[in-house]
Amino acid sequence: MAAAPTTVQLIEKHRPTLDRALDTVRSRAYWSPHPEHPKAYGQEHGSLDAAAGKAAFDALLGGRFELDQPGTVGWGGAERSPYGLDLGVEYPLVDVDVLLPAMREAMPDWAAAGPEARAAVCLEILSRINARTHEFAQAVMHTSGQAYMMAMQAGGPHAQDRGLEAVAYAYAEQTRTPERAHWSKPQGKRDPLNLDKTFTAVPRGIALVIGCNTFPTWNGYPGLFASLATGNPVLVKPHPRAVLPLALTVRIARETLAESGFDPNLVALAAEEEGSRIAATLAVRPEVRIIDYTGSTEFGDWLEANARQAQVYTEKAGVNTVVVDSTDDYRGMLANLAFSLSLYSGQMCTTPQNVLIPRGGISTDGGKKSYDEVVADLAAAVDKLLGDDARAVALLGAIVNPQVGARIDAAGGLGEVALASRQIEHPEFPGATVRTPVIVKLDGGKADAEAAYLSECFGPVSFAVAVDSTADAVELLRRTVREKGAMTVGAYTTDADTERLVEEACLTECAQLSLNLTGGVYVNQTAAFSDFHGSGGNPAANAALCDGAFVANRFRVVEVRRQA
Repeated sequence: MAAAPTTVQLIEKHRPTLDRALDTVRSRAYWSPHPEHPKAYGQEHGSLDAAAGKAAFDALLGGRFELDQPGTVGWGGAERSPYGLDLGVEYPLVDVDVLLPAMREAMPDWAAAGPEARAAVCLEILSRINARTHEFAQAVMHTSGQAYMMAMQAGGPHAQDRGLEAVAYAYAEQTRTPERAHWSKPQGKRDPLNLDKTFTAVPRGIALVIGCNTFPTWNGYPGLFASLATGNPVLVKPHPRAVLPLALTVRIARETLAESGFDPNLVALAAEEEGSRIAATLAVRPEVRIIDYTGSTEFGDWLEANARQAQVYTEKAGVNTVVVDSTDDYRGMLANLAFSLSLYSGQMCTTPQNVLIPRGGISTDGGKKSYDEVVADLAAAVDKLLGDDARAVALLGAIVNPQVGARIDAAGGLGEVALASRQIEHPEFPGATVRTPVIVKLDGGKADAEAAYLSECFGPVSFAVAVDSTADAVELLRRTVREKGAMTVGAYTTDADTERLVEEACLTECAQLSLNLTGGVYVNQTAAFSDFHGSGGNPAANAALCDGAFVANRFRVVEVRRQA
């Protein structure tokens, strides 16, 4: 058996990756150490290929997921795949009065290790997760409903990139202040005043990560690794329908920490039975000093109002908007929007919901197009994209829960249906619910329509909103972001003045903007190390993934002064 790696060895192994990540967050260029192509993983690379990953996932089904963590008082779990499979995995249920003290006891050695050693251990955890990307892909697919390729990429390397990005920001912020300084103040004819000073990054306390159903790793890793890298123990509370991906993460983290000479209780799992609301109980515990949450606005608002002892980072709901003024690539615009509306059945916090189109139509490279023509052509583009069922299921995935299906069914009663949703039979998983998007035409000047398009309708539901002019569209955009929030904003225009107006609106209301996307980059996708996910400046989220503000308040710098 090989000897366990020391922190010195891990620093030597992972320092080049950390340095590259630090360089890239400064340059905002493209880079990823985690391959996104499925064939990059295989035994010859020391990782699981697709078949081995599937076998590893299958071996977990119907069994107990052992973690050997303190305070286990029972077992529970009722995950059912959106593809129709009962996972049958049981997870440890914990007595938090036993677990939380054990986690606090693990803090001193981890805090004393310093930022570089902590970063190296975090990167080793990510490296081991990366080697099991195909196993994670199965776990993400069968808890979130993502199609396999998306689960493999977004739930694997893209999530790992976001975790690494958080570690890099955490390291940069902790090392911004030197560890030691000599201070000498001249006193004229008298001897100078001399002090020796030390500055230590001190963690806040236990961090709670509250996972979501749709992107358990992608949304979970930034907070998990930001807190761990800044010296805080992390308690992971997954969504009850998406436990397995984060349970695997916790197991790998605990194994890595133990092998590196640290207490494995620095990372623990708090599974729950659905409806038990353990997140609300944990969130107000005095030991919990940091909370990362992705999910509904209602509970996010509750956390911000009630978890007053903790630093709370939330990603909630928003109403994402696209302004369509004009384009010099009409077909490219339609294809890009069609893909954005369809990807993962619109079950992304970044999916466009409202498409604002002037009543008088828009200018295009194919001539003037009326509002009705634009909407009909967009519907046709979605139909064409999803016309082949095999291609459609690979793009749409499965509907994650019945509530999304209910929203699709109800959308037809809100206005004129430009594109009706249809159900697709999944060739491999007959138990899956697969639905194509619905597009509804709404009049932006009517009060009843406003109630619909100013509310988030999570899932593959989009509104083509007729407005009096592009200027009105920009004003509606401002209002939407200010009142409801937005994770993303898109705009299409060939007019410099209009582009300036949209950009000014997004700068003022603090929303991330994508202009004139017609190729293979989509408004609902962001790249780690380069793109900011959310801004932290509008109601959709109070933090951005990832920036200095996301990590800097997870620790405080404590100074000790000594007479020199």
